[in-house]
Amino acid sequence: MTDLDALPADLYSAAGCRELDRISIEQYDIAGYELMCRAGKAIFDRLEEKYHLTQRIIVCCGAGNNAGDGYVLARLAMQAGYKVEVVSLVDPIKLNGDAAKAYKDWKTLGHQLSDFNGKLMHRSDVIVDALLGTGLQREVEGVWREVIEEMNQSAVPVVAVDIPSGLNADTGTVMGVAVKADMTISFIGLKKGLFTHQAADYCGDIYFDSLALPEAVYRHVPVDAQLLHWSSLAASIKPRQHNSYKGQFGHVLVVGGNHGMAGAVRLSAEAALRAGAGLVSVLTRPEHINPVLAGRPELMVHGTNELIPQHLLQQADVIIIGPGLGQDNWANRLLGQVLESSKPKVIDADALTLLAQVEDARDHNWVLTPHPGEAARLLGEVAEVIQKGRFSACELIQQQYGGSVVLKGSGSLICTPQTPVKVCAYGNPGMASAGMGDVLSGLIGALIAQGLELATAAELAVLVHARAGDQAAGRGQRGLLASDLFDPIRNLLN
Repeated sequence: MTDLDALPADLYSAAGCRELDRISIEQYDIAGYELMCRAGKAIFDRLEEKYHLTQRIIVCCGAGNNAGDGYVLARLAMQAGYKVEVVSLVDPIKLNGDAAKAYKDWKTLGHQLSDFNGKLMHRSDVIVDALLGTGLQREVEGVWREVIEEMNQSAVPVVAVDIPSGLNADTGTVMGVAVKADMTISFIGLKKGLFTHQAADYCGDIYFDSLALPEAVYRHVPVDAQLLHWSSLAASIKPRQHNSYKGQFGHVLVVGGNHGMAGAVRLSAEAALRAGAGLVSVLTRPEHINPVLAGRPELMVHGTNELIPQHLLQQADVIIIGPGLGQDNWANRLLGQVLESSKPKVIDADALTLLAQVEDARDHNWVLTPHPGEAARLLGEVAEVIQKGRFSACELIQQQYGGSVVLKGSGSLICTPQTPVKVCAYGNPGMASAGMGDVLSGLIGALIAQGLELATAAELAVLVHARAGDQAAGRGQRGLLASDLFDPIRNLLN
């Protein structure tokens, strides 16, 4: 399993990584072939470490530096006594520069390229994917697709060089088909597409090697995004003084729970309590007062069929609106009141759909928490477009609506003013169940109520939520409930 805290926080676009490579060569006099040899050695060392009994290695090469890394690895493995076969989908005579040199150095060992066939894949102990690299911009077709599909069907461990072939390095989108690697070794700069959208199903364990680039190189290229690291964010969780009282930890008001949807506000409100808010009030339909109180008597529950009582809005330090809110006139009235308030806000679920219909909706003092469908409505797009460009979508929502934005999903993104987009690589498919978003909104609200800046609260809440989901999934992902996260949340925040 990938040790995310062991990876660098900084993430780059494919273009940014190419620029790091160029600067290393042109300004710091590191030969391109030297970098290629370091990459090949890094792959070889990782193979020996993880697959120490491996005897038969298949290296699948394409064109460019990715193929060059593959040829260097093949040469090193053969020199170490392993049986290595190399398949090339490009006539080596068409290789240029360092990749051509890597091929020639491998060829001097007296071996020939092997012809591709399905049986070749199945009789190896490990397959190395050195086909396409980070420059891919169109869907994989023809023999390239055929080879990738054979890799995926082989049941043989696959190691991807830099990025699984077929995965977009900037978006995490599969370009028609992609290698399902067991391990990915990324070089020079971590690609931001390795950590969101479809990437988690294709990268396997992710490792990084800077190839010993000087630290100064990285000062020349702006960071595109950053991984959330538990070791960094956990420092914002401060111990409590012995003489603390509940008023110090904030009053959260959760607004929602339309007809038949009391569970959503209950989950959000209890999550706020479990995350340490001093007081939590709920404003819901009158018929939901007794059921919510019966389930969690520590909540203060109020009912209305009209408007939110002004004293509730005034008492609150932060307002969460959206869980189970619905989209009828009642919901619109309540949202209108909340939008008029100057208090910090968390806008979630149905409130986001309604917000998309509000003209010139913008506030610096809120956190928006859309899933891809809600993000699509906010931007007047469709969910598929959002997913294929998650980074740009998150940034566009923040630019248009202000505040901080959490774009939920595999590899959740957090966009805040004037900082790189943050990426949460924790979490699991078991969290694709009802109520998980409600728990997240409660978490964010509670951390704001306890004094964290909105951006920090959003980042810490997303990270705690995802890690709590991973801990709660210890007994299996299927059947994981949103309320299963309450105990892990409490443990993580303590």
